[in-house]
Amino acid sequence: MSTSARLRALELRLAEREVDLMVCPELFLSGYMGADHAALAEPATGPFFQDVAEMAKRHETAVCYGYPEAADGVIYNAARLVGADGAALANHRKRLPSPGSFEEDTFANGDSPTLVDHGGMRIAIIICYEVELPESLRQAALHGAELALVPTALVDQWGVVAEKLVPTRAFENGLWLAYANHAGEEGGVRYLGGSRIVAPDGVEEAVAGDAETVIVAQVNADRVVTARNRLPYLRDAVKL
Repeated sequence: MSTSARLRALELRLAEREVDLMVCPELFLSGYMGADHAALAEPATGPFFQDVAEMAKRHETAVCYGYPEAADGVIYNAARLVGADGAALANHRKRLPSPGSFEEDTFANGDSPTLVDHGGMRIAIIICYEVELPESLRQAALHGAELALVPTALVDQWGVVAEKLVPTRAFENGLWLAYANHAGEEGGVRYLGGSRIVAPDGVEEAVAGDAETVIVAQVNADRVVTARNRLPYLRDAVKL
């Protein structure tokens, strides 16, 4: 799928319903498998960003999307958060490549977590494999994250990650987790789909099947407070 086709698909999804924030999968700009990431890589404020920013303003919706970022003479596997007013809010560079994948030879590693205040919540951006390490989400939570946006590219053989591990990460840190995966086939692999929005108490508020779709949930900071008061994992973890 071309970048213009991906933009058209995003526009259609944004037009279908009113939401405050939409999260797209990992490397949404280029596609994950089989793409020429070097050829498609753009600066953080490149043409794709400009198009998404205009779209975000038209639909008054913040958008988080994955893309190959060209910077510093290398390429990063990055995720960009654009505000509903088209402003550039945050840019996260994946810190850990998926082991045994093409990422190890294609992308440079980011060097820091990414957090931003938006919509009355502290938001962390985490990409794919990063969510599988408990330290990643715990670090974000200890820095105040109440919502984690997780663009991902999970293939169908790793259902345990989406079905078991992702809800656990939300529960053990008392935060919302929006996990956005690809669906269908690409580059000879089949994605799991299975995108989900998990509440701070581990309850799955919305779960996608294996087809491309948009899932929606009402996210608020009150449930973060309730979950953390009930189970003070963050308070007690620093005592160990």
